[in-house]
Amino acid sequence: MKNCYLGIDVGSVSTNIVLMDEDKEIVGKVYTKTQGRPIDAVQRGLKEIKSNIKEEIKVKGVGTTGSGRHLASMIVGGDVIKNEITAHGVAALNFVDGVKTIIEIGGQDSKIILLRDGIISDFAMNTVCAAGTGSFLDRQAARMGIEIEDFGELALQSKNPVRIAGRCAVFAESDMIHKQQLGHNQEDIIKGLSDALVRNFLNNLAKGKEILGPVVFQGGVAANVGIKKSFEEALGVEVFVPPHHEVMGAIGCCLLAKENAIKNLQTNFSGFDIINSGYKVKGIECQDCSNMCEVIEILRDGAVMARWGDKCGKWNNVLKNETEKLA
Repeated sequence: MKNCYLGIDVGSVSTNIVLMDEDKEIVGKVYTKTQGRPIDAVQRGLKEIKSNIKEEIKVKGVGTTGSGRHLASMIVGGDVIKNEITAHGVAALNFVDGVKTIIEIGGQDSKIILLRDGIISDFAMNTVCAAGTGSFLDRQAARMGIEIEDFGELALQSKNPVRIAGRCAVFAESDMIHKQQLGHNQEDIIKGLSDALVRNFLNNLAKGKEILGPVVFQGGVAANVGIKKSFEEALGVEVFVPPHHEVMGAIGCCLLAKENAIKNLQTNFSGFDIINSGYKVKGIECQDCSNMCEVIEILRDGAVMARWGDKCGKWNNVLKNETEKLA
């Protein structure tokens, strides 16, 4: 029987699940769309992971991260809950020894993490401007009739890149249309867009920060070789892209769960049977005081699993008392 660790990264766009063994080898990974239904996405991902496993395994620890980390931990029975910054930092340190800068660009947000002597010293996140994210690239690729997988290769073919205004997604799109109307080559416009996204990232997130090598590029956009090239040209250093760049947050969770398992031999993992359970989310507006808290109640197969959102903790305590009575 092989001992493994489960890492789950639930974001607004995608849900990533990784199964890692004791030797830090990836046994299985799933990259699936969240589509506004994080519980369904976690169940779908676990089902795919389970169906691809050909040998008997024992899950010794589970870690969760992302915007839906608390919900995911409650569903699967998590042992470690960490924010995205920590998870990505741990994963990058495992990939490149002595990494000092992490660039992470996902579908809806982007972030920069600075590490010194193996410790996170500073970070910045952008969740407001769409011009520096993968969803903007997807939209422009679709508008130009190009597969997003071919976007980066076309950028590398550019001989005379044009300058695109990249501070705002709306202005960038207008500028691209204008450049197309002037008759510029498609690959030159795509290269200009790649440069604009990198400028946007460096001017907004990296402003005033000392970017030192080694630099690691993570997230779904790291698959775009055109963006990677633009970063290397702007920074003047080599940019490393990990083999599993799109699931690095989940990999970081596996490593954190492995570390936690050394101290805590017992895991809270609920098992793969949760993929067959029915979950329901219910909102309750508490009228007992002026706070009027919106309490979220999670039910599994009709039974209440968890409640949160109450400032005083009353609803959560009621659930604890009910559980203790049943025990």
